[in-house]
Amino acid sequence: MLERLNFMGKWIEEGAPPTFWLSGFFFTQSFMTGAMQNYARKHVVAIDTIDFDFTVISDETKYNMSVPPADGVYVYGLFVEGARWDERRESLEESAPKVLFTAMKPIWILPKRKDDIDYGHSYKSPVYKTA
Repeated sequence: MLERLNFMGKWIEEGAPPTFWLSGFFFTQSFMTGAMQNYARKHVVAIDTIDFDFTVISDETKYNMSVPPADGVYVYGLFVEGARWDERRESLEESAPKVLFTAMKPIWILPKRKDDIDYGHSYKSPVYKTA
């Protein structure tokens, strides 16, 4: 609760951060819709013609995460259950023995036109919120 208040307070005082703590939102869906609306307005496209693509940021030195991306949002604070992100192979792999949860690397969530997204490289997985 204190971390959430600190994150939101800093956002109010200093403006939108370059990366967003996704776990800190109470209603994540509205944040994601806002990211999609920003893209739709900027590129003058109907919101129902776009969807989210993503890039898992295995090597943070390849991205300047101190500034927001031109489109989309950088997010962090997710965890993977029953799997882990392999930085070397840049893919989901089996979890290490006796490890149920692992922290996920930051993710660049990028709205794009549905026709421009290659869904073949990804695994559609639900994201759950827990207390």
